[in-house]
Amino acid sequence: MQFPGELLHVFDGGVWDDDRIGEIRLPPSEITAVEFVEPARLPELLSPADARRALSALRARINSAGRALLENGQPIAPGVLDRLGVLRTARPAYHYTWHPGPAPHDLTVTQVWGWLFAPDGHVLVLLEPNTAVAILPGGTPEEHDHDDPVATLRRETEEEAAARIINPLLLGHVTDPAAQRGYLRYAAALTDIGPAQPDPATGHIYTRILATPEQAAELFGWGPATAHQLAAVHQACRQLGLPRATRQPVTELTDPNAW
Repeated sequence: MQFPGELLHVFDGGVWDDDRIGEIRLPPSEITAVEFVEPARLPELLSPADARRALSALRARINSAGRALLENGQPIAPGVLDRLGVLRTARPAYHYTWHPGPAPHDLTVTQVWGWLFAPDGHVLVLLEPNTAVAILPGGTPEEHDHDDPVATLRRETEEEAAARIINPLLLGHVTDPAAQRGYLRYAAALTDIGPAQPDPATGHIYTRILATPEQAAELFGWGPATAHQLAAVHQACRQLGLPRATRQPVTELTDPNAW
């Protein structure tokens, strides 16, 4: 080969707030604009190789396994986030306002989701098949839940994740002002988890991972609005008598006895 290749580096620039973004000054030539985009849009904006590098770098940042070595933009030692292609699909834009406590009586609750803790303080995150979009366990109330959100959370956790919980604590809710809907958030401790099974409602078999609450929030892409919710999550963790999770590579739950 006349040109054997090149060695490229991608650096983590940290999280920029609005003030720092406002200080960006473009050079008089070459660069005409700066734009912040959802990671799933990178393949349409960059060359194929650069998009692969950027997405691999973002996954490595979330995974917290240290430096990731790539070949042609692909990790040499891929983890579960790489294998499933996390961030390649646009994430739902749930940038809703956080409210502690129960939802008002005049607000229709259409979803109940849970921050579910393993004994080491990590939380259970589900990755959808085909899209690898990350979600919390939970779902839509059904008639046989008898308007009990805890019953909804228990049922959905068993159906989606083959897991069981104890000591559920209501954290608060987020609201969708455009639709006058509310989404409850609970915290609970996981007691056991079985082999993955198809969700009766969708037929999906979710990939189950354990992550820190911060890693989960990065996967969800909820933005700055997540900060107050994360504070409530950590407070609930203490109430449940569990340790604060140490940031480490996310763990895929394949063996029910491995956690």
